[in-house]
Parts: sequence; C-alpha cells; structure tokens
Amino acid sequence: MKSQLKVAAVQMKFRLTPAENASFIADHIRDFARSGGDAILFPETTITGYNIDFRHLDHREVESAVAVVARAAREHGCNVLVGSPTRNRGRWFNSLLVFDRRGREVFRYHKIHLTPGDAKVFTPGNALAFFRLDGIPCTAIICHERRYPELVRLPVMMGAQIVFHPNAGLDTLAVSKSKRGGRDGIVARAFENQVFYVFANTVGPQGGDRWSAGDSKIVAPDMRVLALANHRDEQRIESALELAQAGRQYAREGQRQPAFLRRHWRTMLAAIRQQIRLQPRAR
Repeated sequence: MKSQLKVAAVQMKFRLTPAENASFIADHIRDFARSGGDAILFPETTITGYNIDFRHLDHREVESAVAVVARAAREHGCNVLVGSPTRNRGRWFNSLLVFDRRGREVFRYHKIHLTPGDAKVFTPGNALAFFRLDGIPCTAIICHERRYPELVRLPVMMGAQIVFHPNAGLDTLAVSKSKRGGRDGIVARAFENQVFYVFANTVGPQGGDRWSAGDSKIVAPDMRVLALANHRDEQRIESALELAQAGRQYAREGQRQPAFLRRHWRTMLAAIRQQIRLQPRAR
C-alpha cells in the first residue's frame, strides 16, 4: 500500500450543461494528473449542477457526460470522484461516482440523508460508502450528510483513512456567510476519527438568491488545514497526505470499550459490508 497520496479538491461554479461541466472536469483531471496527482474530488452533482429542476433530467445526456469523465480518468491515469445524478430501475439517486486510474467505476455511493429539495426527485441510498483508491481504504458522504457522524465513524471502524465529501452549498447569503472560515464541523470530524478529510464545494451565487460558501479544504487527522480555498473563486487545492498519520485511533478504541458493545460493533460492521455487496450497479 502507498504511504502517500496526492489529492485535490476542486471548488467550482457549475456550467450550463452536463457537456460543459464534463469538459471542465476533464481539464482538471488532465492538469492534476500531469502534476503527479493521485485522486481528485469534485462537488455534489458536478455533472448537472445542483440548483436545477432535476425532474427534467435527460439520463442519456448525463450518462454521456459521465463517460467523458471516465475516459479522462483512463487517459490520464488518475483516480476521480465526481458527483452526479444516477438512475437505477427508473429511480434517480444523488450519487458519488468513483473511477480508478483505468477509468473503471469501482464504487457508487448514493446520498442517504436527503434535503427536502433532494427528496422531491431522488431516492435515499441504503448503503454506506467504503472503497479503495490505490489500495487505501476510503469513505464518502455527500453535502448535508456532515450532520450524521455515524456515516463516517462506521467506515473508519472498517479501516477507512480518508473521507471524501462533495458538497453543493445552497443557502441564503446570511447562512452561507456563517459557514465561512471553517465553521462547518469538518475539522472536528477529521479529529474525532483521526483520518484525513477532503471537502470539495461550489462557490458564490447559485441562482434564486442562494449562495455557496466555498471554503473547500483538506484537513489532517490532527485538525491542521493542509489546503483551503476562499469563498469567492474557482480553485483547485492540493495536498500530499502522509497516510501513516491516519491511524484511526479513536474509532479503533471505540470498538474495544465499553466491552459490552464489542460484539454489537462486529455484527454491525458485518452487516454494512454485506449491504455494500448487495447494492446493484445503476443502469
């Protein structure tokens, strides 16, 4: 397993069409890979944008844009994590797609805890995120799910050393301003699990008097902010993660004490692994 992983989080403003978003994504994959990058994260629903009427999605247009991203991952030999609506058996999900260096989709996470706006179109996911990038165990949550610490803690108990968090801020300006400067719980989440945290957000006006706070960041297990974007501009932030620092100490200790919970943790983690295996690939 690698001892270091160079990661990036792309802070962006959505384009008007999936094709335009896919082109933007592909350009960043190319540039980051050429600089020696290993894994790059884009925001929630990067393919389509977020403040849109998802009821009018054209799944063929979405799938065509996703194919562009997969091809870029393969051509440039880079792991890619990108937010996109996905469809399975006629149902739409708010998803994070994970592509390996060969452009193969190796994991698909569906957002579990939906906002009221999400719930008008999307179906909640029913499995936690656990996957590997270059052999490194990882997990993910999407946007609003930062409010549910168990979605991170349980995969960290399973071995995850990095949390990837795509976000698409959609707040009033006052609320958006209140989140600037790291007032978003992310540093605490990295610390309480002793893992790295990679957060990619949108930024600026989102339409309809809604805003996104930006502040994309990469946080170390000891709460150090290794890279931080501002609240105005599109930016790609990067950091080389020293994986030995992500020892998962507190999650591991939590599995041992109190003693009466040990067998229950084992049972729960086994159920999580089984549920992940049962998830169908979207069509």
